Amino acid sequence: MPGEDVADSLHTVLGEVGELPHVVELPARGPGASMIGRTLAMITGLGVDLQPAGWRLTDASGLDHRRAASLLAQDLDTLEELTQGHQGSLKLQVAGPWTLAAVVERPRGDKVLADHGARRDLAQALAEGLHNHIADVGRRVGGARIVVQLDEPALPSVLSGSIPTASGFSRHRSVTAADAAEALGWACDAITASGAEPVLHCCAPAVPWAVLRQTPLQAVSFDPSRLESEQYDEVAAWVDADRQVWLGVIPSLDPAEQPPTDADVTRRVLGWWSNLGFSDPEQLPPTVVTPACGLAGASPAWARQALGLAQRVAQNLSEEHGKMGP
Repeated sequence: MPGEDVADSLHTVLGEVGELPHVVELPARGPGASMIGRTLAMITGLGVDLQPAGWRLTDASGLDHRRAASLLAQDLDTLEELTQGHQGSLKLQVAGPWTLAAVVERPRGDKVLADHGARRDLAQALAEGLHNHIADVGRRVGGARIVVQLDEPALPSVLSGSIPTASGFSRHRSVTAADAAEALGWACDAITASGAEPVLHCCAPAVPWAVLRQTPLQAVSFDPSRLESEQYDEVAAWVDADRQVWLGVIPSLDPAEQPPTDADVTRRVLGWWSNLGFSDPEQLPPTVVTPACGLAGASPAWARQALGLAQRVAQNLSEEHGKMGP
């Protein structure tokens, strides 16, 4: 979300999408509040510090890592205060193991991605951190059904060997599908063992559906406008296996022209499902409507409007059949 006031952002989220609110990330507050910094704040089993080139594994946690953890605790205090009595769903979001490995550096430089042992350690530390984080949120928001979103924008590049090395003159070797699925599986297992539900978000093109089918994931969030034609069969196979899709059909940035109406977006979603072979609105698989990606780059006014638009589209689709998710 845009801005630096966590209470204000949570009020917006609870007011617009109260059936599926989320713990907000406000990257405008600095590196410790960004997707990577917020996720590293959950990890206590590894030393981390912020260097000029970004976050790096170290022998002991540095001041910036401790600040990130303190900021997370303060935000959860605010969450607990504002969600008293909340009994519905609540979404948490963290960077997934492969996006972490593609961004965080080893102690001697270059990405964790380059070191098989280091990326295993980081992925397993993430799984342990997730278990503790979910338990903490569960204690604070008793009665909530917790959904954990693994943000993996770098996953397709990791699989294709497109992540540049520190020098910029080469690329890290691609990760095998089996290795990618294994690390994602550790995170998913930690989530489900904590009584929560895992979902993966990837806003990049070429979502690796074949890899994701090898994991316990039950839902994938993606931008259908970036779906390649040859991937339609893969998505259909995913849905046929009783797994869900979260459709990112709401613009993440302020529209340059007239914003779409809920009727416009509803027709677009119905058309997309029809192209996938579900032409009867009453037979649509369960669907969640979301922004295409994070809203941190939007104006506060559009962030609020985008969330409200997603809720109205979901309500429109719910009128078409009885299975619609919020």
